[in-house]
Order: sequence, then structure tokens, then C-alpha cells
Amino acid sequence: MYAVYRQAHSPTAVEFSVYCNFISSQEKNLVVAGTSQLYVYRIIHDVETRKEKLEQVASFSLFGNIMSMASVQLVGANRDALLLSFKDAKDGFVQNVHIPIVRVDPENRCAVMLVYGTKLVLDEKLLNIVDMKRVAVRQDTCSIVAISLNIMQKVHPVIWSLTNLPFDCTQVMAVPKPIGGVVVFAVNSLLYLNQSVPPFGVSLNSQTTGTTAFPLRVQEGVKISLDCSQSAFIGHDKMVISLKGGEIYVLTLITDGMRSVRAFHFDKAAASVLTTCMMTMEPGYLFLGSRLGNSLLLKYTEKLQEPPDEEGRLDKDTRDKDKPEEPPNKKKRVESSANWTDEVDEIEVYGSEAQSGTQLATYSFEVCDSILNIGPCANASMGEPAFLSEEFQSNPEPDLEVVVCSGYGKNGALSVLQRSIRPQVVTTFELPGCHDMWTVISNESKDDKKERSSHRTREEEEEEEGEEEEREEKEKKERAGKEEKERNEEEKKKEEEEEGDGAKEGCQRGRQKKHGFLILSREDSTMILQTGQEIMELDTSGFATQGPTVFAGNIGDNKYIIQLHFIPVDLGSPIVHCSVADPHVVIMTADGAVTMFVLKSDSYLGKTHRLALQKPHISTQSRVISLCAYRDVSGMFTTENKVSCPVRDDTAGCSQSDHSVDDEEEMLYGDCNAAANRDDPNRGSSASMPPGSEGSLGKSEPTHWCMIVRENGVMEIYQLPDWRLVFLVKNFPVGQRVLVDSSSGQSATQGEGKKEEVTRQGEIPLVKEVTLVHVDQDLLIYEAFPYDQQQAQNLKVRFKKMPHNINFREKRSKVRKERRAEGGEDGVAIKSRVARFRYFEDISGYSGVFICGPSPHWMLGELRISVLPTYLSYDAPWPVYAVCTSVKELCTRIPRMTGEEKEFETIDRDDRYINPQQEKFSIQLISPVSWETIPNTRIDLEEWEHVTCMKTVALKSQETVSGLKGYIAAGTCLMQGEEVTCRGRILILDIIEVVPEPGQPLTKNKFKVLYEKEQKGPVTALCHCSGFLVSAIGQKIFLWSLKDNDLTGMAFIDTQLHIHQMFSIKNFILAADLMKSVSLLRYQPESKTLSLVSRDAKPLEVYSIEFMVDNNQLGFLVSDRDKNLSVYMYLPEAKESFGGMRLLRRADFNAGANVNTFWRMPCRGALDTPRWTEAWEKTYRRLLMLQNALNTMLPHHAGLNPKAFRMLHSDRRTLQNAVRNVLDGELLNKYLYLSTMERSELAKKIGTTQDIRTHSHGRIVPPAI
Repeated sequence: MYAVYRQAHSPTAVEFSVYCNFISSQEKNLVVAGTSQLYVYRIIHDVETRKEKLEQVASFSLFGNIMSMASVQLVGANRDALLLSFKDAKDGFVQNVHIPIVRVDPENRCAVMLVYGTKLVLDEKLLNIVDMKRVAVRQDTCSIVAISLNIMQKVHPVIWSLTNLPFDCTQVMAVPKPIGGVVVFAVNSLLYLNQSVPPFGVSLNSQTTGTTAFPLRVQEGVKISLDCSQSAFIGHDKMVISLKGGEIYVLTLITDGMRSVRAFHFDKAAASVLTTCMMTMEPGYLFLGSRLGNSLLLKYTEKLQEPPDEEGRLDKDTRDKDKPEEPPNKKKRVESSANWTDEVDEIEVYGSEAQSGTQLATYSFEVCDSILNIGPCANASMGEPAFLSEEFQSNPEPDLEVVVCSGYGKNGALSVLQRSIRPQVVTTFELPGCHDMWTVISNESKDDKKERSSHRTREEEEEEEGEEEEREEKEKKERAGKEEKERNEEEKKKEEEEEGDGAKEGCQRGRQKKHGFLILSREDSTMILQTGQEIMELDTSGFATQGPTVFAGNIGDNKYIIQLHFIPVDLGSPIVHCSVADPHVVIMTADGAVTMFVLKSDSYLGKTHRLALQKPHISTQSRVISLCAYRDVSGMFTTENKVSCPVRDDTAGCSQSDHSVDDEEEMLYGDCNAAANRDDPNRGSSASMPPGSEGSLGKSEPTHWCMIVRENGVMEIYQLPDWRLVFLVKNFPVGQRVLVDSSSGQSATQGEGKKEEVTRQGEIPLVKEVTLVHVDQDLLIYEAFPYDQQQAQNLKVRFKKMPHNINFREKRSKVRKERRAEGGEDGVAIKSRVARFRYFEDISGYSGVFICGPSPHWMLGELRISVLPTYLSYDAPWPVYAVCTSVKELCTRIPRMTGEEKEFETIDRDDRYINPQQEKFSIQLISPVSWETIPNTRIDLEEWEHVTCMKTVALKSQETVSGLKGYIAAGTCLMQGEEVTCRGRILILDIIEVVPEPGQPLTKNKFKVLYEKEQKGPVTALCHCSGFLVSAIGQKIFLWSLKDNDLTGMAFIDTQLHIHQMFSIKNFILAADLMKSVSLLRYQPESKTLSLVSRDAKPLEVYSIEFMVDNNQLGFLVSDRDKNLSVYMYLPEAKESFGGMRLLRRADFNAGANVNTFWRMPCRGALDTPRWTEAWEKTYRRLLMLQNALNTMLPHHAGLNPKAFRMLHSDRRTLQNAVRNVLDGELLNKYLYLSTMERSELAKKIGTTQDIRTHSHGRIVPPAI
């Protein structure tokens, strides 16, 4: 059985974070890592929310799990380097269970890695290090050692050390200068240690009593535990600590005049996410990374206050009391440095107690942005979407959604995963013969009305005849002047109707965009629809409707509408393409001639603006086949050298004066194969600004550019309006990884003849200076980045290729080929230029590009959480989800057995004692309509009772035609300590429909408890088989029949140690044991017996199981503790199976993460699901050769080896070799990122052609969700 592994959703958890100059030396980036993913962010200012946001700059997928991360600046480098540690997977180190830890000293002088728990691997520049080593002996078993390292003489003397620290010390943090020293975190105490001062420590709860002899002072008013806590310094004497439960404390180190720490002050500031890592960013900003919830960007502000006398030992007459209160938004760095300089003169050398310069402060935290996280995924269930428009219900493939139980504790959530965006279709109507459409903005005020009504038709006429010679321009203007008088009256009437709802609304909040018309182009005419509350056709609109439209859009700050017609009158060839970058209109004909119009101020015929014709003087040696005009407001596109160049100038927002740019963007609608400029409304500054600054300063003037592609494969960028060549790339369609300027040796005739499909090229500059290119049947996405080392007067940018998972290929039918052969040149010219890329903006908070075609895609440039639609109806009988949840409650009593009776003993402890927590479980219904809990459907379980399993089971019933009815079955376990025998219950629940309560339509569904009885042991697994309920109680498996709301035993069997998961298919049951791998059972209804068919004889710690169906083959998919995925098969004919007694492993693969749950979906074509997709042997062999070639040909991030990463991992030594037979879809997908030359080279290596290679590859490597 062959398969391919594909990751449908990249890891979202954050485990490590650093803040460093990763991309450039001019700006700092937040680099976060989780499992095998690395993400790079920058802080930008969002004008709309007036908050700082995190913008993703880059992402890297690694073939290895990151165990630790730190940043260091290497000698001679102007950027920081990342130090990443990975778990060693070589055979010699299989027994290594220690996690390698990387640390860098605060001044970036040295780096060290801890391996094997006892060995330190040092960098050559290493000067000093502080670390801990613990020995599990006696009471206070931890010690701390400071070592001076001399690399040259290899002498490492101990500078100072301290032993007998509390046994529960977990981590150490270096205190910044001028205080110095280290803060040692223990679970129940906090210590400050320094070489020259006596140690100081505080007890945080009463757990330290009797467990340590280290001298600790009681911290009054604090009862916390530092277990699993994270911390970061926000000043030289202030630290933010996030506890295990998400509480955020600000710790102040109170010092005396000698900079010796004499007290700690804890201030509870907020409650936040369960934190895995913490990083201080810009002054006033803090990042909390989490693998259990959403990671957060926090803004903190302080308000100074006086420290209490007993903690700070401050003299009331010091100058601190007379200082005015600092403003809340004063930056910490300024405050701390000022205090230190004032302290210098206050140090008393002789005798008397020193005065403290420490100021206490209360802090407030505000969430600015978050990084979504759907992990850790504990369980999953499939269901149908609650609302699906009729247009999508006829899809042959089932439209399913997956609901995942993600997060932990208070960060627990239900994550709903869908394979595609499901828009709610508002209305549908037939458009016979329509082959293109556009929307245009019409929200002018009354002052603009006269100007626009007397102007639009003249522009239309100029555009229609745009390819005529300059000498004919006066004749066109005179002709337009006569015709516009007849049409002006009709236009004024229409605009007055439009003013009622368009202009009034458009004047609010600046000039709000509103589309006024929908223009549909047909074979021989144009239809004009007016948009608003209703969409209706206009017979007299002022638009030209007698022929097909090539392009429609806005210009002149959306005051005017351009309509370009296909009228081949004395032009030689028809107009096929138009692109707008306000105020420039660039037109291209079928023979590649390029013409430009510019909107200029003019008093001709009483008009204020006119379109001036301009013939660009560019080379005509090779035909232009595609073009795109672009308006840049970021300042990146420039020909001037930048002294300090930001990576991408979008850290600052736009001011109010940017509304012209915002309105201008709407002309992107309907561009043919290429769309015009897309300016990000959240950017507009030419220089990188600190967070919180206004973007109106340093705003760069808009610049205009035109990108053209020629038939010979040359891409050129011209500066408008003088059409000066500033960038040239040869062999552009081959898809090079980096586009480098080579305009010095321009050769327009370069290049060999391309196929006809190359004429379907097109580009779109998108949100972040991104260019989309359609070449042949590939989609290329390039992102611009600044590059100063260019020739003088050339464009100071380069373009890097962006990897993507968009499947752009079409299945060509014979009918389509015949139609193309029969169609004339004009028809082909028009249809081939229909836009494949359509920009959209602010649709439910989303912006991006819609990619048209047989496999449409949404490319989202900006993602925001959208509110659920308010127009949903609640009267349809949609399914519901049963969800088991638990909350933590304080445990104040312990069960005791006195004879055969059970009694509870109340725990009596002091006020500083931290009570243990126990989980309180409940089961409730959740509606998929609003994703809210349905009222009055909650079932609370008993105290100490845990839900171990819950499934939907189909049991025999006389109520249905099929003889089976679905129920919710739950298994529980009552855990009350070692003295009390562990019992459990089986609950069988039916979901019934009742009359909903008034005003609460969701209450039509309720639970009905059919069965709840105690079992002889803990119920650890449930499933159904042939209409019977199967339960696992420890190592015993029982088969039950439900009749008259009672369970009757039918059969049972003894298995290995502890069955924790079961699945059934037909009359077969697959059971997973905690330590003894999997077993295959069979139920025989004739004899009512459960029997063992086969099992895996080797030990395996199983996480999850599922059946895997491949036509007539049945496999058993298993995940284990070592993050492996294995496929077992029942093959009684094979010799090594001993007559079928043993299951044989037929495939194995390392997923790099523990798999907790599986679900099966029908595989039809390339479905984008988390999956193993079956591939037949011929395809597998070919793809395996490609995979091996990619493994050696491509340079992999961090020097990792994909083959070693995907090999079967095991901490035990086994006598079986790895089977493999699973392809790495992540590695194979990199083939699509290669250029044409690299693909051809790879195809030759594996003995096939590029076309065949791409066909096979595209079939099994799916597009991303």
C-alpha cells in the first residue's frame, strides 16, 4: 500500500520567540517558532484601529522540530543570526532523551548549547555563562555555578558558586545592568543571587515550609506558584511574569543605594493567555507566545506610585516623593535611565542605610494583535455546514467541515476548518453570452455631478478611438462634443436618482467607496446594471452599449468612469487590454502596440480635465503580450539610492490625505489578465517609523510605473510618464527564483519561440508589492523587496518568488480545443484577455485577489475575524454537536475508605497554601448555526468523574427504517485516589426535538438520557459494531445490546493491558492498547462470539488509530508516541505473518508531531484534507525518484535532511527495518517552486519529461486550504 503525506494546515502553535534584526539592520523583527515552522513578523501601525499590528514578513518550513531558539550577532555581520537546536536523529544518539537548549548572553558575545543534560557545547567567542546543574540527592539539591571560559588555553575556572538551592529551581534569568546578578525561579520561591552580595529569597506560598532549608522571607500578600511560568524584563528592575494559569504579574526588584536587591514587589496587572514564551519588543510592547492558545501582542503603559516603606525601605524625604507623577505612556527606558543617573550622588559610603532609587508602578495591558492558533488538537469530528447556498449543494463531492477541539484550559476552543470559502449567495440570475464584467464607483457629491456628466462620454469616445494617430485627436473631441449634449440630459436624471443613497453615504467618514454600476460585456453588446438595494438594468445610462466592452474602471480620484470599447476602426488591430494607474491609462492592441492617455487639467470646452494622448517611445522589435500599470505609494519603487532602506515601507499608516489613494484602488475591478495598482490603505510612508507614530509624516509622493511582458520572454518596467526603462528581466516566463535587473544589456529580440499559451501572461501588483503572473498553466507569485546595489537611475528593487499551493492547471477537453480551432481571431483575442485575477476589497473584512477559472481560489491579503452573519434563520433542522468540556475547581477534600464505606476528609491548611485543582466534567450541545451552547442541555457529571471517551454510535432500533439509530455514548472513570477502587459509567444519550422556548429557537434540541449505570471498572473506549455497543473496561472488551433502555451483555474477550481507543468497520474491531500496539478483533453474530484475528506482536505506545481503505485493500493506520505514522495490514498469505497471527507493517513515516485523532474522507481527485492519499505503484516509483532528486538538489533551511526527518523514529531498538512506502508531499511540493530550467533538469535525471512529471505531480499534491 503506497501513500503520500501532505500537510493541509501548517502548525500554528508558538513555542519560541526572539526579537532581532533578522531581515535587515534597519528594523527589528519578531521571529517565532513552533514545531517545524518559523515565522517572521514586523510591527506596523493600523490607521483604522489606531493600534499596532503584526505583519508577516516571511515564513520557513523546516524538516525538523525546533527544540530551542536564540539570536546572536556574528562578527562582521550587520544582521542577527538565528541559533536553532534540533533533536539529533542519528543512530548513535537514539537513546538521547534530553532536549538541547540554546542560550545567548545578554550582550550577544557568546552562545552555548546544553546537550545530554550535562554537557555544554560552546561557541568559540564564548566568554562567560551562567547555567544550572541539579543532582537528585537530599533536600536542597540544586546549585548554581558561574564559569569563566578561556578558549585559547582551555581553562575554565569557577568564579563563584552557590549550593543547597531549593530542589524545585527551574530556570535562571540574568538581571540587566546596573543591578546585575541573576533571578532564580523555583516552583514555590524566588531567589536573587549575585557574586558580591548575600543571597536573597522569598517564599511565595506555604509549600516551602519543611521542603527547603534555604533562608526565605515570606512575601506578604502573594500566594502564587511559578511552575510553568514565563518571564521577560521590561526595564533594568522590572519584570513581567506570566503564571501557569495566565495571570500576569509585574515584579519590581527593590534595591538600595548599593544596587543590592533587598525586596520584591509583585503587582497583579492582568490575566491573559497561557504563555509558552515571552519577548520584550519595542519599548511599551510585549509579545506572549502560546502553544495552547492565540499568541498576543500586548501594549503596556505604566503609572508611577510610591513604594511602601516596609518593602522599599525608602526615606520619605528623598527626592522621589517630590517628583511629579510620570505620565502613563512614558516609555520605560527613559524612566529607568533617569533614575540611575540621579542615584549616583546618593550612595552613602559610610555606615548609614542606603536609599533606594526604585520606583513602583502599576501597569495596564492592552491587546493590539493576535496570532491565531488551532492547536493542540485533541479530537475532531466531521459534519455538514449549517448554511450552504443552493449553488454549492449540487457539488458531487460532499461539502464537509471539520470541528476540532483545540487549546487547553481557559484557552480551549472549537476550531471549525473548512476546505473552501463558502460565500452566502445573495441573488442569482442567468447572464447568457456574458464573458466579462466590471464594477465602477459612483459616489460623487453634487458639486461633481455637472463636471462628470459633461465629461464621461467624451472620455469614452477618446478611449474607443484611442489607437488613432495624434492628428485625429481634434476631430474626436469635436465629435464627442456634439454627441454629449444629447446624452447629458439622460445622465443627469440617472445621477439624481443615484444621489439619494450614493452621495449622502459617500460623504461620511471621508469619501466612502460605493459601486454604482455593474458593466457586463457580451459578444456584440454591453449591459449596464445599476447597483444598490436592488440590481436593475438601465436602458439609458450614458454608457456605450452597442458593442462589447474591453475595460471599465475609475480615474481621477474616482470622479470619472472610463469605458473602453472594442471598435476596430482604422486601427489595424483591436484593443484587447487596458490598465489604469491614476492618472495614467495604458492601452494595448492585439498586435502589441502600446498607447497611453494621461488625465490632465484643461479648460478645453469648459472642462476641468481632459485625457491627453501620449505615444510611448519603446522598442517594437518584439510584440508586447501583457502589461500592467502600477501606482506606488509605499516609496519602495524608486530609482534613488536610499541611505537607510527599510525592508518594506509599510510600518506606518496613511493620514487623512490618503483617501485619494484608497478611492483609486477600485479601478482594479475587471482588468484583463492584469490588474492595475493595489495600494495598501494601511501603508503610505517612505520611511520606517516607530510604532504609534503618525503616518502623515514622511509620506512619499505616488509614483507610476508600467510593467510589460514581450513575446520573447522579456519583462520590462518603465517609469511613467516619460517611459524610461528602469528594470529588465530576460526569460521571464521560466519562473526564476529571483528577478534581477539586467537592463544594461537590453536585447528585445532575445529568447526562443514560446508556446501559444504564453500569451496568457498577466501580472497583478497586490497588497505588499506582490506580482501575480499567469504563464502557460502555472501561477507565479513574486514579491518585491528593496535592493540598493543597482545601477544608477535603475529601479532599486528585486523580486523574489513566493511558494504557494494553488493548483492552476486546467483539464483540457477535446470540445474546448475544437471550439478554439473554429473561433475567429477576434473572438479568441477578446476571450483570451478576460481577467483571471480580480482584486476585491473589504468583503466581510477581507481583501485580496480572486483567481478565476475552473479551480477558483481566494488569495487573502489581509485577514480579520468577521462577525457571523446576522441574516441567518434558525428554523431549519440542522445537526448539532455534543461537546465534552471540563473546568478546573479547587479541591478541598480527600476521599478515604473506612472499611467498606467511603468518607471525605476536608483539607485544613493555612491561608498561604495552594489547593490542588481537579477537573469538573460536563456534556452539552452546541449549535453549528451560531456556535453557541444550546440552553438547558448541559449534563453535569459527578465529582471526581472524568469522561474518557465519547462517540456517536449506531445501535439497533425499531424506530428507523434502516434498523439503526444514532446515539451519543460516553464512557467515564471515577478516580478518587489509590485507596478507592476505580469505577466508571456508560451513558447513552439521545438527542430529541422539542418545542423551542419563546425567543430561543436553538432550544428545540435536548438530551434524553437512555442509560447511565456503573460498570465494574473504568470505561476507557467505546465504538459500535453491527448495531451493538462495544466497550473497553481496562483490558476487557464487552459487546452489548441496547433494548428497552438497558444494556445486555452479548460477548466479551480479554486483550493486552489497557485499551484506550477502538474503531469498527463492518464486523471488525480495531483496538489500540496503551503499550502493546494494536489488535484486530472480529464479531461473529452466528455464534455471538468476539475473537482475536491478528495483532502486532511488537510493543508500541499507540496514540490513535483508524482504518485506511484503498479500493479492495484494508489497512490500519496507527500513530505512536514517537510521532510516527504506520500502516499495518492483515496478510495471512505472507510467510512473516505466521498464518495471519501477526499484523505486518507495510508503510511508515514520521509526521514530526503527535497525532491525536484521524478522520476518513472520500478521496476524489486532489482533495485538500489532512490526509494520506493512495497512489498506485507506477506513480509512486516515479515520484520517489523525484523525491530523492529533490532531497539532494535543493538547499534545505538550516541544513536539515528531509530523508532523515521522515524516517521511522524509535527510542527502542527494534529488529525491523523501516518500510517507508510513503511519499513526502511537503518535499514534492517544492517541485512546483522550481523554475522551468530546474524542472527540465530534474526530469532528465529521473528519465521522464517535464509534462508527464507535472501531470503526475499535480494529481496527488493538492492545493492548500
